[in-house]
Amino acid sequence: MNKKQLGPIIVSIFLVAAGSFVLVLIHDKWQFNNIKVSNPAISKVETATQELDLKSIIHTAEKSVVQIEGQSEQTTVTGSGFLFNEKGDIITNAHVVNDADVIYVRTANGRIYPAAVVGTGESTDIAVIRVPQLAGQKSLNIETKKKAETGDEVISLGSPHGFQNTVTLGIISGTERNFTVDGFEYQNAYQISAQITEGNSGGPLISRESGNVIGINAVGTNDGTLGFSIPIDDVHKQLSTWSNEAKNENLEFGKTEDIDSTENTEQLVEDAEYVADYFLESISMRDYVGAYTLLGSKMQAGVSYSDFRERFIHYVNLEYSDLESKATDDGRVETSLSVTAEKNMPNEKETKQETFTYVFTIGHENDQLKILKISKSSDDGE
Repeated sequence: MNKKQLGPIIVSIFLVAAGSFVLVLIHDKWQFNNIKVSNPAISKVETATQELDLKSIIHTAEKSVVQIEGQSEQTTVTGSGFLFNEKGDIITNAHVVNDADVIYVRTANGRIYPAAVVGTGESTDIAVIRVPQLAGQKSLNIETKKKAETGDEVISLGSPHGFQNTVTLGIISGTERNFTVDGFEYQNAYQISAQITEGNSGGPLISRESGNVIGINAVGTNDGTLGFSIPIDDVHKQLSTWSNEAKNENLEFGKTEDIDSTENTEQLVEDAEYVADYFLESISMRDYVGAYTLLGSKMQAGVSYSDFRERFIHYVNLEYSDLESKATDDGRVETSLSVTAEKNMPNEKETKQETFTYVFTIGHENDQLKILKISKSSDDGE
């Protein structure tokens, strides 16, 4: 190779090296500089999504939260609990079920089942009860890998004073709280600003960020200003051990025939209104599958899911009046209300507001409250 050929080669190598160096610098700059977007429309979409997420978390969790009644000859203790596996096992507090001669569980769709104790803590206020009829039902996701921190937003669900599926919002206001109440030792408990009162005990404490259960609500101060929750990751292993070792044939369940005598007209109406309200909430949140599952078998036989969805998918911004209900002689409940919604019109940018009067006929079918009939009339008499 002569000197005339060597010069251009050296120059070429230098240019390639310099170019590669510049590309590396540009790549690093892109990697470490955040891209800022100031589009107001995108900001609005993000805000709307966050609001919907909160409602979605609550809407989903309500299906797996139950009200628990522990009955003895002297007293009836009311608490809460939540499904955590496919066996129909429910997590709650030991103080809700320990002194009970018989335990009943009321589900979100208003049905009552007998339950049996799977395991209870002696010094730790935790318990597992089982309802075989709930086997295979959707359970809540448990967070076992991450501890909550002070300032984290939380959602508490339970049945304070018998009001089923009541939701309170708050934050983790303290961690690692240690104290003793009624013989139970609470170690590393979460202190929360969400209220825990009578009936809340045993309900789930849910992370606002992930939607997973992070604690078991346990006790609160008398004035309701502070609540305490047992971190789920501290006790999950013990709860799972009880569940895995329990066999249905070795458990003591209450008698199913005793349940009917505990139901009354007032409770039936309350449960029916919950079903109607949950149906409308599902439609409002575009959870058409959830709404469709609340229909009785004859209604589902008369309309396919796709046709059912098509009836409601064009309606947005539902608002409805207070529910008015009456029990009928055949053990059903008729619930009426007025619904106002905006309908997206085909090939039109604007929506049309429509108002309807609905009458839901709700009754038991296969041990569950179902919507057996829906009558609808518009404000124009159609």
